[in-house]
Amino acid sequence: MKDPLKTGFAERLTAQQEAKKALLAKLKPKPTVVAPVFESREAVKARELEAVRKARADAKEAARLEAEARALAELEAKRGERKERKALTKSEQKAKRDAKYAARKARK
Repeated sequence: MKDPLKTGFAERLTAQQEAKKALLAKLKPKPTVVAPVFESREAVKARELEAVRKARADAKEAARLEAEARALAELEAKRGERKERKALTKSEQKAKRDAKYAARKARK
């Protein structure tokens, strides 16, 4: 007589192996769903760092240009004062000359 359920030793071993495989398959990590436009943390951090560096460089350049413009304006102011003093000196010298000339004419 044959066993209708086929519960022989070989069948039990294969059933055990299949159950063990199914249990291990259930415990295996499943592949994660990856976003199509995924950026790694390093890429995001690098992009933010680049933006900060660019902002700092722009601010530094603006400060340098402002200081340069301020120095140029100061130099122009000094030059203007010097020209004004020289013009005043020339006009004073001319006035003295004219006064001497007038005094000399008045004596004669």
